Amino acid sequence: MRQNISSGTPWEPVVGYSRAVKVGNTIHVSGTTATGEGGAIVGEGDAYQQAVQTLKNIESALKKAGASMKDVVRTRMYVIDIAADWEKVGRAHGEFFKDIRPATSMVEVRALIDPKMLVEIEAEAIVGGGE
Repeated sequence: MRQNISSGTPWEPVVGYSRAVKVGNTIHVSGTTATGEGGAIVGEGDAYQQAVQTLKNIESALKKAGASMKDVVRTRMYVIDIAADWEKVGRAHGEFFKDIRPATSMVEVRALIDPKMLVEIEAEAIVGGGE
């Protein structure tokens, strides 16, 4: 059985995607950014704050799918300036996942959908995978 999870953003139906998709006990969380509840970017100009907000948004999507951060088995981090921001983004990631330690990668990308965005993170979780 498939469950699509929405965060309620206006662009999900326009682009044709879900914040997360759960199939069985596996959850795939789409590329997530530091968008706050009102739609504004949280932590403009601050990669650490953006990564923290992004991870909170991932945590929210996982909760809607019946999972938690302890169920995450893989993340992918996309940053605009890896030389300047890898430690900031990595520190935020480590704060959320220090005991979970999912497989991960961090790559530099040329741009994200909004020029104010410095980081985007994807996650994959398996419910019960952290036990």
